[in-house]
Amino acid sequence: MSSHADLIPEDEEQRMAAVRRYDVLDTPPDGAFDRVTRLAARHFGVPVSIVSIVDTDRIWFKSHHGLDVEEIGREPGLCASAILGDKPWVVENAELDPRAMANPLVAGEMGLRFYAGAPLRTQDGHNLGTLCVIDQEPREFSDEDCEVLAELADVVMDELELRIAARRTVGEEAALREQAEEMARELQASLLPPELPPIEGAEIASLYLPANAGVVGGDFFDVFAAGDKCVLAVGDVSGKGLTAAAVTGLARHTIRSAAMWADRPAEILTNLNQAMLLGRGESEDIEHFCTVLLAFARRTDDGLELRVASAGHPPALLADGQGRCAELTSSGPPAGWRADATYEESTAVLRPGERLLMYTDGLTEARTADGFLGTAGLMSAMTSADSAQQTIDAVRRVVEHGEVQVTDDVAVLVVKVTD
Repeated sequence: MSSHADLIPEDEEQRMAAVRRYDVLDTPPDGAFDRVTRLAARHFGVPVSIVSIVDTDRIWFKSHHGLDVEEIGREPGLCASAILGDKPWVVENAELDPRAMANPLVAGEMGLRFYAGAPLRTQDGHNLGTLCVIDQEPREFSDEDCEVLAELADVVMDELELRIAARRTVGEEAALREQAEEMARELQASLLPPELPPIEGAEIASLYLPANAGVVGGDFFDVFAAGDKCVLAVGDVSGKGLTAAAVTGLARHTIRSAAMWADRPAEILTNLNQAMLLGRGESEDIEHFCTVLLAFARRTDDGLELRVASAGHPPALLADGQGRCAELTSSGPPAGWRADATYEESTAVLRPGERLLMYTDGLTEARTADGFLGTAGLMSAMTSADSAQQTIDAVRRVVEHGEVQVTDDVAVLVVKVTD
C-alpha cells in the first residue's frame, strides 16, 4: 500500500485551489449526480458507485449510491491513488493487488475486492476527485469499460462546469437575475404542453416543479393524440440550462414526429436514441443523454389499453380502485447512451377506477427525514387520493412538506379511467 506522501499529487496546491474554485465540498445532495452514480452502478452491475472529491485530509462523497457514508479519511488511498493520473485506476482483485491489499477497506469489515475510479479532471488539468465503482467480489474490467467510466466522469465534470456558470449568473446584478429567471420560466414553459388534451373516458392531470426557478431543467412531459392512440411521455435530460433545453426540444420533437408512424413505443425510443447519437456527430463522448417513459393508450371496451416502453426511466405506477399500487416495468438504456440499444415493452389494461402515474426521479429522490421518498412513499401518497387531480394534489403536498427537500426537477402525469 502506498504511503501518504506517495498519494499527494505534484500539483496539490493548484489542485486544491481548483477544488475550492468549484465550491462543491459539503454541498447538498443533487439529483443530477445521483443519476450518474445510479446509472454507473446499473451499467457495470456493481452495488456501489460514488462521485468523490478529494479534500486535504478526507474524501467527501458528492453522491454515494449503495453506501450510506458521507466521507472517509484520505489515507486509505483508493480515490487518492486514482487522482494521480489521467486515466481510470483499476483494482480487479484487491486481495492479490499489492497496491490495495493492506487498505483497511479491503482488510476490514467492508471486504472491498474491486475498485475502478476515473478522475474528475478540470479543463486546466487538475483532478478534483473520482467517479468510482466498487464491489465486494473480484471482477474483470476491460479497456472498453474504462472508456465508459471515463465518459461518465466527463458527464459529472459537465455538471460541475454548469454549476460554476450558474454561480457567475447569480453574481450578476439583481435586474439581470430577474430577467434570466423570467426567460428561464418562459423557455421551460415552451418545453411543456400549454394544456392537456382530453382522453375519452378518462381524466388527466399533471405537475411540474422546477428545483431552481432560474435555471431551465431537463425534465419534461407531453400528451398528444396520434392516430387512434394517445401518447403519454415523461422524460429527463441530463444537465441544466440552454443545452438541456435544446436536448429537451429535440426529444419532444422526435417523439411527436415518430408517433405519427410508429406502431409501438419501443420504435419511438429507438428513433430517439438514433437522433441523439446523430446529434453527437463523430464524438464518442456521452455529452448528453435522456431517460424517457413512453406510453401508448388506446380506448377499448374494458378501459385504456396501455403499451409502455422505457429508456432508462423509473417505471410507471398502477393503482387499482382500492388504492393498491404496482410497478409497470420495461427496460432499455437511456437514449443517447449507445448505438445498439434495444427497448422492451410492457402491456396492461387500465380499467375504470384505476390510475396510471408517470414521473421523473426528482420525485422519488426527494430527501425526507428517513432518507429518500422512494417508490414506497410515492405509492403511499397515491393511496390517499382518488381522482387524477387529487393524486397530483397529494404528490404536491408531499414534496412541499417542510421536512422534504427536493433537489431535482419533478414532472408527473396521472391518468384515471372514469368509465
